[in-house]
Amino acid sequence: MRKFHITKVLAALLLSASAAQAADLRIGLQDDIDIIDPDRSRAFVNRIVFTSFCDTLIDIDQNMNYVPRLATEWSWGDGNKSLTMKIRDDATFHDGTPVNAEAIKYNLERSKNLEGSLRRSEIAAVDTVDVVDEHTVKLNLSRPDSTLISQLSGWAGMIISPAAAEKGDFSKEPACSGPYKFVERVQNDKIVFDKYENYWNADQYHFDRLTFMPIPDATVRMANLRAGSLDVIERMSPTDIEIIEGDKESSIVKADGLGYQGFMINLTKGSGAEKSTIAKDARLRQALSISIDRNVIAEVVGANAFLPASMPFPPTSFAYDERFEIKRDVEKARALIKEAGFDRVPVEIQFTNTTQQQQIYELVQAMAAEAGFDVSLRAVEFTGLQASMKEGNFQASQAGWAGRVDPDGNIAHYIMCKGTLNDSGFCSEKVDTALQAARETTDTAERKKHYAVVQEVLSEEVPQVFLYFQPWIYGVRNEVSNFRAYPDGMIRLDGVTKAN
Repeated sequence: MRKFHITKVLAALLLSASAAQAADLRIGLQDDIDIIDPDRSRAFVNRIVFTSFCDTLIDIDQNMNYVPRLATEWSWGDGNKSLTMKIRDDATFHDGTPVNAEAIKYNLERSKNLEGSLRRSEIAAVDTVDVVDEHTVKLNLSRPDSTLISQLSGWAGMIISPAAAEKGDFSKEPACSGPYKFVERVQNDKIVFDKYENYWNADQYHFDRLTFMPIPDATVRMANLRAGSLDVIERMSPTDIEIIEGDKESSIVKADGLGYQGFMINLTKGSGAEKSTIAKDARLRQALSISIDRNVIAEVVGANAFLPASMPFPPTSFAYDERFEIKRDVEKARALIKEAGFDRVPVEIQFTNTTQQQQIYELVQAMAAEAGFDVSLRAVEFTGLQASMKEGNFQASQAGWAGRVDPDGNIAHYIMCKGTLNDSGFCSEKVDTALQAARETTDTAERKKHYAVVQEVLSEEVPQVFLYFQPWIYGVRNEVSNFRAYPDGMIRLDGVTKAN
């Protein structure tokens, strides 16, 4: 890992500050993307990149209101069992083919039926899709789903070119309908996009070229920003905020987030579960969770910018319930371990090889040791972490989520029995029933009751340990104007400019 960081430092210092012209924007990412395909992607960083590449049907604004994107308007019918959407008539894909109702139908059916699609559970309620006319599409639902608008503002609403998808491997020649079109990707180095001149809102996008550069080390990202080699960096370390605030050439832009960071525990999948001690007894998982002082992580690593998390719902969500807040209790953790028949409990936790995550999991390791856990740590590349989670080759793994406006998006796909991101293998009929009931009503008080049932089960079974709510902290060069931070952590570049 040390060799990797040294290499990155040297590479970063070789970036030419003069190479980025006013018409170009360079953005430093914490991670590299996994695959260029919205239906197969599982990484948050992909959504950051795809926001400039693939328009969604619906978007959100800085106040978390749903706003039009490819869909100009929408309405519910048939007792909330159908959703009719008007599609804008001036949008085209990067390959020149039209964005129309047929294309929307194709995309939704692909998300449901494509082998390996991670969007399937997100739009499971969509039964059939009708083309009403060239620019009107009707989604027929098997049951009411109050979360559908939220889903269509995220992954499931990203619309790709059917013609490009039908060529075979979409990720090799991808075409969407966003303001920037794909040029090239060099793994672990850069993802490059050029402006799409025929974009329906092209006059609001002022860069000829976007270059996203994955640089896992936060210190190196910041050094590139200060040198002028990068124009924007995302997910800054909170401990570096003071440095940028004291820098005359850059500034901080930030927003409270909707998502969280923590770690998932493999209960049933693959070799990781077979080797795991904590997978076999919920008392051990409870003990591990309560051995951790989340306030210490927020203060030491988060410089008080992190908000401690005991659940998937931040305090701003109607689903938040203070009854499920977790306080550290080492004595109770020891008692649970003893009750389960152990003196010491081994567990391996994997995490991405960034400085921040290293610090977090070293704290987790030390705190858990006091309760009776022998935690071994495994730092891996981000893409390697994603692969091992998919394969079940882990005991516990760092797992984060950017968050959604609707609380369903913060939990369902991770813990429902058929959730497409359920890497723990957790399955509870009680949880599935409660989550489904929450989807079928728009009454927030009723929905909160259902989410409380979910959290009661999660507090007993502990398939996932939540550590902190993620703020979105950006470093931005002063030449860049009108850059805004959003609660979902996406980078939206409409109206953003850069001076010579």
